[in-house]
Amino acid sequence: MHAAIDSLAKRILWSLLLLLAGLQGCASLPDPVPHEPTQALREPQATSLGRWAVQAAPNRQYSGVRLLVAGDEALGALMALADRAERTLDLQYYLVHNDAAARAVLRRVHAAAMRGVRVRFLVDDLNTAAKEASLLCLTDHPNIQVRLYNPFPSGRFSTATRVLASLTDLPRINHRMHNKMFVADNAMAVTGGRNLGDAYFLNSPNTNFVDLDVLVAGPAVQELSASFDSFWNSALAYPVHRLVTGKPDCAGAVATAAAEEDKGIDTAPRMDASVVHGVLGGRERLFWVPATVIADKPSKIASEGNPGRSETIEDDILGLLRTARQEVLIISPYFVPGRRGVALARELRQRGVRMRVLTNSLAATDAPVVHIGYARYRGDLLGLGVDLHELRPRLAPHAAPQRSRLGSFGSSSASLHAKALVIDRRTVLVGSMNMDPRSARLNSEIGLVMRSPALADELATLFDEVIQRSAYHVQRLGDGTLHWVSDNPDVPSVTGTEPEAGAGRQLLLLLLGPFAPEEML
Repeated sequence: MHAAIDSLAKRILWSLLLLLAGLQGCASLPDPVPHEPTQALREPQATSLGRWAVQAAPNRQYSGVRLLVAGDEALGALMALADRAERTLDLQYYLVHNDAAARAVLRRVHAAAMRGVRVRFLVDDLNTAAKEASLLCLTDHPNIQVRLYNPFPSGRFSTATRVLASLTDLPRINHRMHNKMFVADNAMAVTGGRNLGDAYFLNSPNTNFVDLDVLVAGPAVQELSASFDSFWNSALAYPVHRLVTGKPDCAGAVATAAAEEDKGIDTAPRMDASVVHGVLGGRERLFWVPATVIADKPSKIASEGNPGRSETIEDDILGLLRTARQEVLIISPYFVPGRRGVALARELRQRGVRMRVLTNSLAATDAPVVHIGYARYRGDLLGLGVDLHELRPRLAPHAAPQRSRLGSFGSSSASLHAKALVIDRRTVLVGSMNMDPRSARLNSEIGLVMRSPALADELATLFDEVIQRSAYHVQRLGDGTLHWVSDNPDVPSVTGTEPEAGAGRQLLLLLLGPFAPEEML
């Protein structure tokens, strides 16, 4: 739930609720409406996207993949897939904002439904307050179904009231569905770290995310769809009309949106659909590589923080890290290794494996409470020789006409949201999971493992670009004091205090640091 509660005050409230409430019980969810399970399109090769994927693949066992780094490219890929879909669209997201980028995507999805495409849209229920009427309006079209995952049965006025009304059911509601995917005709998909919202596509004037998705074609798409089906058909996936009372004025909402567009109020977000159109038109290429999906099972949500090994991908990720022989790159916005992670770092370092980590600085993170867990282990990791790099809240501009692969952040601040591993410059993992206890034990997560030196080299190059231009390198002096150094000559080094972080955030670490339970971070 790291990026879900936007203001610092709400984050503190959420943390205090988790700290103070130790009650057990079961809130009363409505009885789900019996329905026949549905599945992804069984014959994707019967569609244009499916036929293209079959014809383009040099090996039927390989999947075509391409990194989507810049936000406008990622948004354009979603738009293009919605436009190209002929039979089905399956969307699974943790967070959907009510802003220009999300509305633009959903308008394309609605247009697809209008031409006969079946749409299944699954959203985690934590952050649907003030958006559920819009979600309900989508279901006015008979080709669109919307379900809310692991819902709050009452107090649905806001996120805070939902939590307060569910204090007797914390073991359930503390688990969230964090998966992200957008699948067209069970043939091509986008998956990775991005939710649907302006900040994920470089469309926010204030703060945007450095994020990462993957465009996928071939067998790995069918694996993504199998994971989607398991969540969609789960008992915790409730049709939105079972939870939202009343009937919103959908016709009025559509008219208002159209009027706002005519006046330029809902300005179309920047997007670049050239990647998908170029790939399908033969002007761009995918990397066809061995790839597999690793995904938590829906039953992890009901495990009360103690999932079985078959329910979680935590061991898969640790197993991947243990295969390293030369180098591990870790990109994680919320990096809380815990004792187990420190032990693994010690094991790898003793074998001579270089470890480099990119995470958020306190000034850049959108979840300052989580930074507490990272700060607890920073000294131990530095003592083992792990290279720690922390993203600055402002990215260094590129000299014209050079364009950063990250896209244009303009005058907005930046926060890391990408989640990836690179192992020995041969294996890449991109997905929804953070390297922290919440992703490991509480949230459901999904990722794509790709065996490709070319992709690994591309992501490693991006890693180097960010740490050299827009991050601090954290060092530990002889007396144990931390020292933040920047390779950018215009950024001064800082000793002993979190650089560029305001007094409020510094105080938060000081006050909550000794008390925040690690399993909740």
